[in-house]
Order: sequence, then structure tokens, then C-alpha cells
Amino acid sequence: MLFALFHTILIYIVKTPKLQFIDAGLLTTLLDYSTAEAQHDRSRFGKILETFVYGELLKHSSTAEGDYELLYYRDLDMLEVDVVIENASGQVIGVEVKASATVNAGDLRGLQKLASVAGDLFKMGILLYDGTETMPLGDGLWAAPLSTLWGQ
Repeated sequence: MLFALFHTILIYIVKTPKLQFIDAGLLTTLLDYSTAEAQHDRSRFGKILETFVYGELLKHSSTAEGDYELLYYRDLDMLEVDVVIENASGQVIGVEVKASATVNAGDLRGLQKLASVAGDLFKMGILLYDGTETMPLGDGLWAAPLSTLWGQ
């Protein structure tokens, strides 16, 4: 029931559906994104990295105990969260993916808005980034290295 309520809220907030690739390699090929481009211009790398993380979270959700759904959040102000993990009780975790080794306050805006909209159903926000440290960012928000997807 809570899922239906939160899902209904998301329907009104999300302006357009998000097409999500499962295979980052396929996306890289379709975008004609080469190793040389990745070394000189990382502007398109973020979407590929987001696809990779989505695929990894999808694998984890399919083998985890309990039922989880992967959603996407975007509001009318265009604040977004790359992946919203929701359990059967309606509790949510927001996951933002950044292809950067640093974290700044602007990177948290989508997670903060999701926390505000979800209220008590919001359990945590995680900013996965290309750094090496896990850092608390306040109000249930954390920055964590991408490598934490593999338990490192």
C-alpha cells in the first residue's frame, strides 16, 4: 500500500519516463564512446557509469532477501536521483552516481529533495563517486566509493 502511495507521488513528479540500459558496454558502443574520448573528455562518461551502477544494483536486488524495485526520481524543478531503491514497505534509499573524485553540495540536491518528499520513508541517500573515502554528509546522506558495490 505504501508502495502504491509513493509510486503515485512519483508519477506526478516525474515529467518523462527514463529509458535505462542494462548493459553499459552496449550503451558505450551505441554512443560510439571510445577509450580515447574517455581519456580526453569525460562529459558523456557519467551516463555510462550510471548505467553500469543501475545494472549492478539490479543484480543485487534480484538476489537480495525481500522485494525491491528500482525507480527514478525527477521533480518539476528537474532535481533528480539516479536510482531510488524501494522495498515492499515503501521505504526508500536514494542513490546518486557521480563520475567525479570529489563531492560538492550541489551533488546532494536531488537526494535532499527526495528525502523531503519521502519523509519518514526515506532511510538513506548514497552518493557513489570515484573517490576512495566513505564520508557522512549529514541528514542520512553518505558519500561512498563506487567500489562499495563490490563490498570493498
